[in-house]
Amino acid sequence: MQNPIEVLKEYIRFPSVSTDPAYAEGMQGAREYATRLLEEIGFTVEVVPTDLHPILLADRIGNPDWPHVVIYGHYDVQPADPFELWTDEPFEPTVRNGRLYGRGTADNKGPTIVHMAALSRVLQAKPDLPLNITYVIEGEEEIGSPSMPKFFDQYAERLSQADFMLVSDTGSPNTEQIVITTALRGLVDMEIKLRGPKSDLHSGIHGGAVYNPLQALMEICATLHNPDGSVNVPGFYDDVVPVFDWEREELKRYPETVESYRAMLDVPAFYPANGLSPLEAVRFGPTLEFNGIGGGYQGEGSKTVIPSEAFAKITCRLVANQDPVKIQAQLLQTIRERCPKGVTLSFRDGGIAEAYYVVPPERPNTPADQPASLARAFKAADAAIADQFGKAPIYLRE
Repeated sequence: MQNPIEVLKEYIRFPSVSTDPAYAEGMQGAREYATRLLEEIGFTVEVVPTDLHPILLADRIGNPDWPHVVIYGHYDVQPADPFELWTDEPFEPTVRNGRLYGRGTADNKGPTIVHMAALSRVLQAKPDLPLNITYVIEGEEEIGSPSMPKFFDQYAERLSQADFMLVSDTGSPNTEQIVITTALRGLVDMEIKLRGPKSDLHSGIHGGAVYNPLQALMEICATLHNPDGSVNVPGFYDDVVPVFDWEREELKRYPETVESYRAMLDVPAFYPANGLSPLEAVRFGPTLEFNGIGGGYQGEGSKTVIPSEAFAKITCRLVANQDPVKIQAQLLQTIRERCPKGVTLSFRDGGIAEAYYVVPPERPNTPADQPASLARAFKAADAAIADQFGKAPIYLRE
């Protein structure tokens, strides 16, 4: 592989926004570019069709008795809106103060190229490396991976031969301290819509007679959190895995303080719930967030209407042991119970995903039946990172 930075820049230039059909060409370009990169370093690539964006399934298989690792990533990115808030064009990568900026730099094109570049160098030095490698690169991660369950069912026998999977969708704080991510939070994504009158109404004529959908929406949303910031949905925290002492000790090694984190985000204060510190809350706690709220007149000036409908986009980030199906049902039931009779509630399912959590060997909560291959992978990562970076990795949930 040529200069990985230049390769990454070219990859970023493809506007691969999976949620918007207007970016279909960018999705195709990113997919084809990733395919070429994999083929250049010796992989056989199969483009697996889906109802939306195809999945890349690439193999370098030698002896079936060799260890087998699957590397996962995705080629789609989040929308770059609002564009006016970007210092530079989001899909034209720019280097400033030693950092590369552009949509997808960190999520997920950068990590993907890091692993490809590392493999390229290793395979150049050791073309007969006794390791089977499979890449799975999807194009729908940013919209909830709707095609992945069917894909895994379709290729279950082939993928089940692997010893473990490496998720190429995480990061480290700097080049001096490497973090191995042991958990990724799960997701419940939904949109609720409240409908009142059949059309917008003049508030001077009809105000006081009908329930304003925006008012009803704000009242419902305001009940979903307690004053301390915790989620006010019955049963939401019932199955949450506790934070273990060894995890808090690992977090103490993380090269960031609460104050540096606050300064980076430029917020006046933090608002963590359930007794967690801000740095703990983003790793160990589940959340309920409002990602977008709308309804009524949004233009300049005033328009004195009672809107016919209002909506809220809501996501929950879940931690280990929380069942997204259960959480989705609990949240929807709570919203239904708190919805006033003067409006009609509808619901759009935006998808769900389970939280992912693995524990390094020799920890108090390491599963007794942890596969030997996974334990070997942890120990190999420990040794390799200590050798190349001069210190052991930190193991943290994300």
